[in-house]
Amino acid sequence: MDKVAIITGAGSGIGKATALAFLKDGWKVALAGRRQDALEKTARESGAGDRALCVATDVAKQDSVKALFAAAGGKWGRLDVLFNNAGINAPGTSLEELSLEKWQNVVDINLTGMFLCMQEAFKLMKNQTPRGGRIINNGSISAHAPRPGSAAYTATKHAVTGLTKSGALDGRKYDIAVGQVDIGNARTEMAERMAKGVPQADGSIKVEPLMDVNHVGQAVLQMANFPLETNVLFVTIKATKMPFEGRG
Repeated sequence: MDKVAIITGAGSGIGKATALAFLKDGWKVALAGRRQDALEKTARESGAGDRALCVATDVAKQDSVKALFAAAGGKWGRLDVLFNNAGINAPGTSLEELSLEKWQNVVDINLTGMFLCMQEAFKLMKNQTPRGGRIINNGSISAHAPRPGSAAYTATKHAVTGLTKSGALDGRKYDIAVGQVDIGNARTEMAERMAKGVPQADGSIKVEPLMDVNHVGQAVLQMANFPLETNVLFVTIKATKMPFEGRG
């Protein structure tokens, strides 16, 4: 049986690398993101033909999310994996200067967007035959420890951990496995600034090591390929020498 995945934020970065890994492995993939041109570029790069479906999606809007899942379900008849990846940041803003508008935007995409996608995935997965599926949420190293000036991002990523645990519990009765991948310093456009130096907790600016983003795609694919009786609840994949363990 062909396996079907939906990957959000598939036009760039971690989402793109993961979509390419899934398509190379023979999956049918619905690529979701706000920029149709970026999604189509990912699809062309994959060479996967009609195994790639590009659906312009704003995960913060319920109607847009419903349309995404209707498109994938309508084309392929089922859903085996959701990689809940779309997210944004409001970097370098101290807590007292963070505007309500920026706070709300991060919450809408990083948290509410993940909830909306999980909700639609549950509806599909519990009613399909064979029943069940897997949801993999993109947490972050920030689900464990903050960077300076990252109140909105860190708060939402901590909340994603709670959403993952609740989803894993509520999904049991439907054979839905929910897990989370926490990623640190993958080389993407968003993380490229690490190579130029970023603020540390002690106020200094330091260059941080990065890892190949394709390794993240391979890790997510490995989680996805486990049978449903096995769930990787949490996995952390990070640049080996980035400052995280201990005191830097």
